[in-house]
Amino acid sequence: MLKYIGKRLLIIIPTVFIISLACFFIIQLPPGDFISSYITTMQAEGEQVTQEVVAQLRAEYGLDHPWYYQYFLWMKGIILHGDWGYSFEYQRPVIAIINERMAMTITISLITMLFTYLVSIPIGIYSALHQYSVGDYIFSGLGFLGMATPNFLLAIVLMYCSFKLTGDPLIGLFSDEMLEGGGFKISFIAEFMKRMVIPIIVIGTAGTCSVIRTVRAQMLDEMVKQYTLTARAKGVAEKVITYKYCVRAALNPVVSSLATSLSRIFTGSTISGIVMNLPIQGPVLYQALRSQDMYLAGSILFIMAVLVCVGTLMSDVLLAWLDPRIRFSERS
Repeated sequence: MLKYIGKRLLIIIPTVFIISLACFFIIQLPPGDFISSYITTMQAEGEQVTQEVVAQLRAEYGLDHPWYYQYFLWMKGIILHGDWGYSFEYQRPVIAIINERMAMTITISLITMLFTYLVSIPIGIYSALHQYSVGDYIFSGLGFLGMATPNFLLAIVLMYCSFKLTGDPLIGLFSDEMLEGGGFKISFIAEFMKRMVIPIIVIGTAGTCSVIRTVRAQMLDEMVKQYTLTARAKGVAEKVITYKYCVRAALNPVVSSLATSLSRIFTGSTISGIVMNLPIQGPVLYQALRSQDMYLAGSILFIMAVLVCVGTLMSDVLLAWLDPRIRFSERS
C-alpha cells in the first residue's frame, strides 16, 4: 500500500503543475485583460483615458509582460514566499480574500455533503431491496425530478414560498438584525440555522438524487452476482450478504466521487451561491473570471486542482481498502 501511495504522490506533482499552467493560460485567452475591463468601465462613466495612462497602469499591475513570465513570477511567489499575488478587482492580497470566505464555504459544503450522503445512501439501499415497490417508485420519481430541476430555479421557488409563508425570502445567511446584534447568542444561531435550510436543500438535492440512483443501480447489480448466490447457497444470513458484501461493493462509485467532493467543499455551488447571496468562494471565482482578475481566479483554480488530486489519492486509497479485488489486482 505504501508503494501504491508513493506512486500516486509522484504522479500528483507534474499533474498539478500542468493543470496550473493550463488554467493560467486559459484565463488569459479572452481578448484584453483586467486593465481593458477597467478602462471600459471608466469610459462608460464618461472619463477619458490616454494611452500613456493605459501603459502606466499595465506596468503598475505587471501586465506588460508575456503571460508565461507572469506565470513564472506567480509560481515563484507561491513556492518561495507563500505569496498568491494581488487581486486587481478587490485591491487586496489574494490569500486574504480566500481566507475571508473559507470558513463559511467549508461549513455550508460539509453540512450539504452530510445531508447528501445521510439521506441518499439509505434511500438507495431501500430502493434496491424493495425494487418496484411503492416506495421505490416514489423515491425514483423524486430522484428524477431532483436531477432534472436546475438548482437556481429550485432556490428561487423555495425563496418565493418562504416569502409567501413567512414574509422573509431568507436571502443570504445573515440578516441586518443578526449583523447588528453580533455575537453567538441562541437567537443568532437559531436564525442562522433557519437560513441554512434553503441552501442545504438546493445544493444537496442534485447530489442526493444522483447518489440515490447510483447506489440503487450498484446494489441491484451486486445482488445477482455469483458470490451472493454462493453465499445464499451456503446459508449465509441475508442481512450479512446485503450489508457486509453488497453495500460495501455498491459504495465504490460513491467513494470515487470524493475526488471532486474536496474541490466542491472549497468553492461551494457558484450559481446557487449567486442566486441566494451566499458568502462563499464560488461567486468570487465567477467575478474574478468576468473581470479577468488572473491572480485571484488562477489561485482558486490552482487550489481546486490540488484538492482534486488529493481527493483522487484519498479515493484510491479508500477504494483499495474497501474493495479486496482492487488490492489483489494491484499486487498481481
